[in-house]
Amino acid sequence: MSEVEKKPVSLIIEDDPDLIHIFARALELSGYETKTVEDGTEAIALLAKIVPDIVVLDLHLPGVSGREILRAIRADGRLTHTRVILATADYRTVEDLREDADLVLLKPISFKQLRDLSSRFLQTNKRTTAI
Repeated sequence: MSEVEKKPVSLIIEDDPDLIHIFARALELSGYETKTVEDGTEAIALLAKIVPDIVVLDLHLPGVSGREILRAIRADGRLTHTRVILATADYRTVEDLREDADLVLLKPISFKQLRDLSSRFLQTNKRTTAI
């Protein structure tokens, strides 16, 4: 695959193995290369090395919280174009973070919902890049 055809990268930051599997499969079917981490500390370390196109972020993680990870993403100039989807069951906390996220999905999140929404982000990015 040439550089032009390289798949966009998604990063799933989630501590539930079942949800990781569901989210990864949905994003792969949408055309993303998928990386996963189950711990907030690991997520911060990986984000220092890669620039994902999209991040699916749980708020309640071991190590560093999703709230802190979101702040770090928004403060990092390399990640300006990274889309962030918050995936959480904590609807009260979401209200405080809604402005910093591109999309908020309340758990339970269906496979189809994530697949379709991530596909839209991918299509939007292609149109923006082509202009």
